Amino acid sequence: MKRGGNASDYLRQQAAAKPQDELAAGSSGEPESIQSQALLAQVLERANLQHALKQVRQNKGAPGIDGMTVDDLPEYLRHHWLEVRAQLETGSYRPQPVLRVEIPKGDGKTRPLGIPTVVDRFIQQAIAQVVSAQWEPHFHRHSYGFRPQRSAHQAVREAQANIRAGYGWVVDMDLQAFFDRVNHDRLMARLKSRCPDAALLRLVNRFLKAGVSVEGSIESTPMGVPQGGPLSPVLANVVLDELDWELERRGHHFARYADDCNILVKSKRAATRVMASVARYVSDTLRLTVNPLKSAVDRPWNRKFLGFTVSRQDKKLKVADKALEKLKDRVRELTRRTRGNTIGVVVAELRQTLLGWKAYFGIAEVLSPLRDIDKWVRRKLRCYLWKQWGPAGYRELRKRGVSVREAWNTSKSAHGPWRLSKTPALAIALPLRFFINLGLPTLAPPR
Repeated sequence: MKRGGNASDYLRQQAAAKPQDELAAGSSGEPESIQSQALLAQVLERANLQHALKQVRQNKGAPGIDGMTVDDLPEYLRHHWLEVRAQLETGSYRPQPVLRVEIPKGDGKTRPLGIPTVVDRFIQQAIAQVVSAQWEPHFHRHSYGFRPQRSAHQAVREAQANIRAGYGWVVDMDLQAFFDRVNHDRLMARLKSRCPDAALLRLVNRFLKAGVSVEGSIESTPMGVPQGGPLSPVLANVVLDELDWELERRGHHFARYADDCNILVKSKRAATRVMASVARYVSDTLRLTVNPLKSAVDRPWNRKFLGFTVSRQDKKLKVADKALEKLKDRVRELTRRTRGNTIGVVVAELRQTLLGWKAYFGIAEVLSPLRDIDKWVRRKLRCYLWKQWGPAGYRELRKRGVSVREAWNTSKSAHGPWRLSKTPALAIALPLRFFINLGLPTLAPPR
């Protein structure tokens, strides 16, 4: 192959050049049947590998323990894919441990994230695509997480539809450290039911057992599926699919997104009974644990589901208070005076944050909290500018059409910038039109 070729070309050539007599070797070293290795062959098909490479490059992400970046991956595959493929086919490929990092959570705590090497991410993605294709037709219709053509919005609307249908009590279940506590034996047994390929199963098991690097020390992983790899979401759905069909068998109305599950019932008594019985099932059968501190039986408008709740009266979708506070924390961070940026730079950064937030929470039907946030953001920006103007405040107000009296009273006031940001003078000098012209988006249309 010419050195100037790209990784996709190389994968295509290597897939086409595969000898017919190359078969995967089992743990005994003996060739497995063509039928039993069919799924691994699908993993290594040209189109599947090309799509996996495209996905890994689009998703980007930090390097694993070997330091290789996503940008380095195509060049590495150009020179080493033949060797890697041979290891995968003979069953000798050994995934590297994942790199453990701690990601901040909204409550001030952290959650562990496992970062595989980019080569392992590429192989995991190729496996995940095949496993997903095998399982997808059999997953429950009320499972919405990490599935094609399904979303968190659909899960939220499913829950809302049940609430509006008269199911006014929610069993809000949180699985304690779910990704860290998945039982490998049960997972592999369930995976085998629709992926009966010994070579593929052995490879998946090796990814599960690859270990984790914590501050330079390698720790074993006897249980769990590390969050951060492309394969983990698919395996999580395989585990929790068993819960979905058990809830179906019991006749429950529910919506599940990954390990976040809401079961809707018609009375508090029924909800209490369902919580107890499902918690026993989760413990005894799935060998997982329901977190008693984060799970509850309550009215839906007192709980949040995927960042949303519902209004008490008309059951309209509403952004949960915690999500609003998290957004305000981000706005505070971007509008700190000590950052020293121009208002144009600050608004550009806010625009990116607000548009991303709106893309997810824009389905909310209760708009008054969003209008309040819009007003609050503009007030933060007025405060930011007033601080930047400093001694020139009077002159800036007059230049923007504020009367002599208002400009003088405001600039000589003993009140602080936050208090002054709500005065008529600042509203006149920096009206809504000013922020719209800068490109500041709004979360809700004004009244």
